[in-house]
Amino acid sequence: MNTNQHHTMTYTLNSGIKGTISLSTKQIQDWIESYRVGSKYVTTVGREHFGLNPELVADFKVHNEFSEQREYVAAIQQPAVASKASEQLADAYSQHKVLIQVDCKCGASYIEESAYKRNKWGCKECGEIVFLDSKKGMLDTVEGKAWYMTNRYFVER
Repeated sequence: MNTNQHHTMTYTLNSGIKGTISLSTKQIQDWIESYRVGSKYVTTVGREHFGLNPELVADFKVHNEFSEQREYVAAIQQPAVASKASEQLADAYSQHKVLIQVDCKCGASYIEESAYKRNKWGCKECGEIVFLDSKKGMLDTVEGKAWYMTNRYFVER
């Protein structure tokens, strides 16, 4: 059995939310063991960490080369060819990113990029929650306009 081969696993949470992830054969074996014994499963997929609690999973399916859905999923997961259209798409998505100025009571002060505006964020230095101060609005920073988030004082929510 080739442990470097990747398979697509589709799972459904008890809440009805469906998810899909690409895992190696070894990761699939580890997930099935975690599911069987009821222990939380954590792995690395690319440069991201992925965790799944088997108590919250209603069902899952590992697609093989004979699965109808695998053909569909494989077709949309092909590596994108660098073209002008894909560059324009990437630019369009990057325009929607927002900057966040974090000012934490631990002393950390930094600028973070987010896919969307948030009301709370975790400080990367100490893990404490910082809250959006919407009364302050957006601040001018060296990287551009950023939302201000802090836990140095009480923020109206």
